[in-house]
Amino acid sequence: MPTNAEATAAEIERLLVGETAPGLAQLALTLAETMDERGGATAKANAGRELRAVLESLRKLAPVTAENDRVDELSSRRRRRRDRPA
Repeated sequence: MPTNAEATAAEIERLLVGETAPGLAQLALTLAETMDERGGATAKANAGRELRAVLESLRKLAPVTAENDRVDELSSRRRRRRDRPA
């Protein structure tokens, strides 16, 4: 299982927001590293809450990707069927 810092870095990379919001991305990584360090439960809970908020902000900044879902797949099939010669 990856550490919080590794998982956060992977999410930032997947979202493609490191260049767009480098400060928020670095803050997320720092908070994730704090979660991985030894320390009290209260400090980790506070860091976790802040990390969740920062990641939410980063997700809002992420560019929209063109992922096909089930509806897109069905629409594509219908379009191909209609475009076939009779």
